[in-house]
Amino acid sequence: MPHTNIQGEDIINLRNATIVQKNFTVLNNVDLNIKKGNFAYLIGKTGSGKSSLLKVLYGELPLRNGRGSVVGFDLASLRTGDVPALRRRLGIVFQDFQLLTDRNIERNLKFVLKATGWTDKAEIDARIDEVLNSVGMKTKRHKMPHELSGGEQQRIAIARALLNHPELILADEPTGNLDPETSNEIMQLLTNISRERNVAVLMATHDYHMIQNYPAEAIRCENGEVTVMNTAELFD
Repeated sequence: MPHTNIQGEDIINLRNATIVQKNFTVLNNVDLNIKKGNFAYLIGKTGSGKSSLLKVLYGELPLRNGRGSVVGFDLASLRTGDVPALRRRLGIVFQDFQLLTDRNIERNLKFVLKATGWTDKAEIDARIDEVLNSVGMKTKRHKMPHELSGGEQQRIAIARALLNHPELILADEPTGNLDPETSNEIMQLLTNISRERNVAVLMATHDYHMIQNYPAEAIRCENGEVTVMNTAELFD
């Protein structure tokens, strides 16, 4: 079984990894280590490999070379059939929310829980209540996605990411479509979740103003390489 926690408290561990997208190597010799409860930014220009790296971490792209583990799953030996089990231990948040537009918020969240093996109706209802409450959206349970603002939809997307008690949240430009004030609220929410629940967060972003306000470790993708730095170094 690929699910063995190779590195103890390491939530993400890549060694000499190659990230390939459509037979094109986008990142080479990637060494990356993120521990439980840590918050880190993934930065770099468009096309620098940020999204491809995230896709390897959640099993959308295979790890071609090197070694890697995510929440205890060995990426080198990950089979297609293992991907749902991997994703149950992750929370994934996208820039464009990806809510199902034909059903209300409750049914959006129910869909995910049932797809990941939840069967008890009372437990499902209680979990939906918990996650909506944790993102300040408990009163929006019966709203349709189009009835919510962008910031509210992103809060729902974060609630959806929390459903299965993830050890890691992967967020791909989660504030990219939001105004500065709403972006700030979403950042506060993500940093609080990381700190209070001991959940690791890896967040791809272009927003250097946000990084300045919420300093953390930064992982830069540039010229096919990955460099780990403190955010303070970005503003020297």
